[in-house]
Amino acid sequence: MRPILLQGHERSITHIVYNVEGDLLFSTAKDHVINAWFTHNGERLGTYNGHVGAIWTVSCNKNSTMLASGSADNTIKLWNVETGQCLKTWEFPTAVKRVAFSEDDAFLLGVTEKRMGYPGSIVVFPIHEDLSAPQADEPSLTMTTIDSKVTMAGWSYLNKYILAGHENGTVSQYDAKTGDRLKNLPAHDATITDLQMSLDGSFFITASKDKTAKIIDVATLDVKKVYNTDTPLNCACLVEVENSGLQEPMVLVGGGQEARDVTTTSAREGKFESRVYSIYGDELGRIRGHFGPLNTIAASKGSFASGGEDGYVRVHHYDDAFKSFKYRV
Repeated sequence: MRPILLQGHERSITHIVYNVEGDLLFSTAKDHVINAWFTHNGERLGTYNGHVGAIWTVSCNKNSTMLASGSADNTIKLWNVETGQCLKTWEFPTAVKRVAFSEDDAFLLGVTEKRMGYPGSIVVFPIHEDLSAPQADEPSLTMTTIDSKVTMAGWSYLNKYILAGHENGTVSQYDAKTGDRLKNLPAHDATITDLQMSLDGSFFITASKDKTAKIIDVATLDVKKVYNTDTPLNCACLVEVENSGLQEPMVLVGGGQEARDVTTTSAREGKFESRVYSIYGDELGRIRGHFGPLNTIAASKGSFASGGEDGYVRVHHYDDAFKSFKYRV
């Protein structure tokens, strides 16, 4: 799989997401700009300008009409995907580390950082699908975390639960209507660095600094599978049969040596590669190319992409050999 190299940022990549169709890719970085790309050829479609701090996160709704972003400038911004117009800005006392549209696009969650005496929280805003309609000024739900701060969050099927990953490695399940915490699972031994939902919202995958990724059931919080590596992980995603054309579902993880130590080691020793696992837990291969830690990874129809500390996004289109591969137990 020969990659398409996307160079549109001046600083480290923080988050990448596909739209549902997989023809668009959105990337954020520490350089205050959101980029939109065509995935089939790597052409940059446009930029979204307005943040004045590092942008940590981005999310696209199902119809590819709205984009949400969260930044170190303590704001969430809602954008018109087609025109780049900023539709709404919500302000907070601390940085926003994660945003995510609900399954039906009726709600948007944001994770605010626990810092400077302010408690971390998960806020939920109702979203009006009409681009010209005014959006709500205040959240409809706020969940304040008093113990370990939330690092990641996502929506389950039918907007029933909100799943959150914490700095201490815990996964929490919240009632999406009331905000009550229903379950708590000590899933990891270190910070949870990524949490991505399956296509049907029935399970999710986490990545952690404890060098593992785990698939967890949304309803029960039972750990279904553990993927062990020899390097701290920053990201993990599922490549599912339904939207990729593959014969078997796969798991992609990425990470590597801490960015502050990169200048003291080689790329191979730093383990700056995407790792491909069978759904059963066996490592199938590694895809090299980044010369710094991988910070984010995403998969969609026809391709997967990774973004690194080196400021590049690499898009890999599934070739025939990858699609036809069938794992034999």
